[in-house]
Amino acid sequence: MPPSETASNEITPVRIGPHAVGPGRRVLVVAEAGVNHDGSVERALSLVDAAVEAGADAVKFQMFRADELVTASAPTAAYQQKACGTTSQREMLTKLELAFESFAHLRDYCDRKGTLFFATPFSVADVGRLVKLSVPAIKIASTDLTNPLLLQAAVDTGLPMIVSTGASSEEEIRSNVSRLLTSGAAGRLVLLHCVSCYPTPLHAANLRAVATLARTSGVPSGFSDHTTSTQTGGWAVCAGACVLEKHLTLDRAAEGPDHAMSLDRESFRVYVENVRLAETALGTSELGMSDLERPVREVAGRSIVSRCGITRGTVLQAGSLDVKRPGGGIEPDRLEELLGRRAAVDIPADTVLSWEMIE
Repeated sequence: MPPSETASNEITPVRIGPHAVGPGRRVLVVAEAGVNHDGSVERALSLVDAAVEAGADAVKFQMFRADELVTASAPTAAYQQKACGTTSQREMLTKLELAFESFAHLRDYCDRKGTLFFATPFSVADVGRLVKLSVPAIKIASTDLTNPLLLQAAVDTGLPMIVSTGASSEEEIRSNVSRLLTSGAAGRLVLLHCVSCYPTPLHAANLRAVATLARTSGVPSGFSDHTTSTQTGGWAVCAGACVLEKHLTLDRAAEGPDHAMSLDRESFRVYVENVRLAETALGTSELGMSDLERPVREVAGRSIVSRCGITRGTVLQAGSLDVKRPGGGIEPDRLEELLGRRAAVDIPADTVLSWEMIE
């Protein structure tokens, strides 16, 4: 990444489908259906329904061939062993594959439902398959941030790219993001802060890294959220996230590697609601009084008033003036403008002054 820091207002939004992704724009919420379909197209379609009902903007799956992705001896992670009861990654993933035709069906279904279809490719061949499906963006998983073959294949599509940065060192993040930006991804790259721990405890979420990614790379950033909290999305928005990715399941108790750390339908709806509430609360970055404040200013603000009775023609002096509520008269910060001028009318004591009273 470039060594210079970039202010958020200098970051150019990235167009993903109908969405402009960038600071100050509506946050893109991606429901990570992943492999929570358990190899069933019917469950995958139900996940799309659940995501749409919950208010997500996009639904993302994972596209892979188990024998292309892992060796026969590749072990599973501890959380996967606990959920799936197997130590073989290939055995686990084989049960979670979907055929290309199934992905095409899911893409068409998402189109009909008015939501974006994404899928994470895990091989160069998968990138080609996604191009055939006319996806609006390519999502790269954290574990492939250091995979130059896959990254370049994604760059070469010319599509927007959303790249997660979990399980990588700071130097790996810097060097590979720099390579992406110089190899053709500039202007269409979004980075996601990610903690590759399933589930991620709140004390490890490190949401400040969202802003660090944007500031040091000069591209929009977001959060790939592996916590089980419904509040972290809203917090991440306040930390600067432009994209959020969160796992969705139909049943947290189902057998499969990601169900237990995913949100169910209702929890995901609350998650999205908290995101939108955070966006609303953030408002704009503009300074100054809003129209909502005017009634309070009128009654609790202050005006310049007469400390005593002032006869017409009298020169106004500091000793004859005071500052009191309500507002609506001459503002206190204009007191110096009044001194030395004359009263145009008789002014009773304790009267809010107006410019019509002054010569």
